[in-house]
Amino acid sequence: MVPESIRDFFVASGSAAGALIGLLFVAISVASERLARAKAGAQLHRIGASAALTAFINALTVSLFALIPGHKIGPAAAAVAIAGLAFVIAALLSLIRLHQMRWGTLRDALFLTGLAGTLVVQLIEAVDVITQPGDSGAVNTIAVLVIACFLIGIARSWELIGGPSIGIGQEVRALARAHEGGADDPADEERP
Repeated sequence: MVPESIRDFFVASGSAAGALIGLLFVAISVASERLARAKAGAQLHRIGASAALTAFINALTVSLFALIPGHKIGPAAAAVAIAGLAFVIAALLSLIRLHQMRWGTLRDALFLTGLAGTLVVQLIEAVDVITQPGDSGAVNTIAVLVIACFLIGIARSWELIGGPSIGIGQEVRALARAHEGGADDPADEERP
């Protein structure tokens, strides 16, 4: 049973998930050329797009079923967790099939493993809600996992559209390379 205190959260998250799925469809149509290529890189883009869609559908489904009176959130959360885990397994098998283990592929595999971890916790909590319908703690955990699915979907969508990525590791390596190469400080070039 979904506590009344968290009902507004699921109303808002259902609305947000619907909007984000619509925006993902726009992003996919913009990036359709990249997704249609038959190269291994295109497969990584397809996996990323599918991962984003899986995360957003998970959030949408759980949120909408949480709003139906009765004990619907447990079975819905379990069903989409199982479907999501099936996607993750298929995506990981696809990465193995590509035989192109490089940093981007490893990063995608680790990302998918993180998504799988989120879905496993969701499945465990869903079973808890099914077996103990009055356990509001499990429902709260599922709500937090909905937020995690939003963050996963947004991150994958950002990569899909080719958004810039600035990470601490990337910047430290670039700084070290610039220092080793004897590159001047760009600020020095602007000074008279």
